[in-house]
Amino acid sequence: MHSRYEAVRETLSRIDKAAQEMGLPNISARLVEPNEMSDRRGPEVQYLEIFAVSIATHHMLIAEGAKPIAIVGQSIGELWALAAAGHLSVEDAARLAVARSQVLTRQSWGGKMLAVGVDGRRAESLAELINHPHLVLACENAPRQSVISGPEALIEHVERVADALGWPSLQLDVPHPTHTPAMAQAARDLRESAPRVPYGAGRWRVCSPWLGRDVGDDDPVELVAGALTSRVRMLHTIRELHAAGADAFVECGEWPVVTKFVEASIPGVRCLVPLSESDPVEAVRALVADSTGGGPFRSRLSAPSGNGHGPVVRVSEPTPAGSVATLPAPVSYVAPVPSPAPVAVSAPAAPVPAPVPAPAPAAPAPPAAPAAVAPAVVAPAVVAPVTSPSSAGSDYETVLAELRTLYGDFLGYPPDLLGEDDGLEAELGVESLKQVALLGMVSDRYDLPDLRANSSLLTVGTLRRIAEAVVQARSGAAAR
Repeated sequence: MHSRYEAVRETLSRIDKAAQEMGLPNISARLVEPNEMSDRRGPEVQYLEIFAVSIATHHMLIAEGAKPIAIVGQSIGELWALAAAGHLSVEDAARLAVARSQVLTRQSWGGKMLAVGVDGRRAESLAELINHPHLVLACENAPRQSVISGPEALIEHVERVADALGWPSLQLDVPHPTHTPAMAQAARDLRESAPRVPYGAGRWRVCSPWLGRDVGDDDPVELVAGALTSRVRMLHTIRELHAAGADAFVECGEWPVVTKFVEASIPGVRCLVPLSESDPVEAVRALVADSTGGGPFRSRLSAPSGNGHGPVVRVSEPTPAGSVATLPAPVSYVAPVPSPAPVAVSAPAAPVPAPVPAPAPAAPAPPAAPAAVAPAVVAPAVVAPVTSPSSAGSDYETVLAELRTLYGDFLGYPPDLLGEDDGLEAELGVESLKQVALLGMVSDRYDLPDLRANSSLLTVGTLRRIAEAVVQARSGAAAR
């Protein structure tokens, strides 16, 4: 995109200028030049990288003829949405993002965010059970994925209770846990210290999932500060946009985060994540041609979810959520942002979360275009009964066959279609929460408790790697 579109080069240079003024490294070089991403990055750089990816994708969409109806951002992703829509300058959005990150770092709150594969009502009841003012339902991402935010020790209690209830859960790797009253001090600090920036008439509508309405003549600093302590209702925003005529959503981040929420919330809706396609430009051109010509838009087929309501949702990464946009035909697009919830219309979004282990608040946070999207939605899958392990369990071929059956029953796939080298998430669409649940089933089936802690089987999971890990672990146990 950098070499193809002048608007992308010009926008990234403006982000670089703002970063330089704030003492941060050149952002576009880190994204465009080989070997420029090797050094560690702080949260401010991560946010700006997500912003750059989102806004670049947004400009590519516009250059190829997309006409968004609306843009949606979640948490910090709302800054990306405002910049994409033209309400804020790119430089001011970058400055506010850094100011937000700095107040959160100063507060240094020991919190965590936990994605739980249940609806908002159950997740809220779970948080209320512990009865702490800072432990709250932070995000309603999809019909069966919610995010709870709170003190780390209490989140661990919630995680254990969810596990006892059979509810899938996963801690989100986000730079700054937010959307809880615990962030009140950071919000006050931001209101006092952030630079006041002009807010102008934008080109497109921007929907705010925490305000529950379109952004009007709202002060940008107030918008960013208010979101720190407020609940994000991405599920409701998605449904309202669809009811108003948005039938296609485009996500401006690197991974399908918000679009997973969309697919889980509105079965059969059209979704596209250009950067996940082998040819992003051609995918966008096909979408625009279908939307303007009335032809049926077909996105890549996603794996069926365990509950039969469409593709599963990615939630493991700290991918910052971004924005989603809807087009006249109608089509929408979403971009990622670094907090857990995303879906928007028309303008690019902010991370999710870099790949989350990626819902996702955010992820995080994931993990993009100017608008932001929230963490991915995860629906709890019905766990099929597991039969007792075969007596020949240590044999690789036997274990592989048993895993194919177990995973196929859980996911609704014919076992013979599950290739041993297919990436569970990248190619089969099995989001992280379901992978956690499945790995737990494998651990129980073969009586290998240490298998649950093998995070590499989640981040780059294939049936071959899991079968080999089972065989190796069983051999080690037998040797002892």
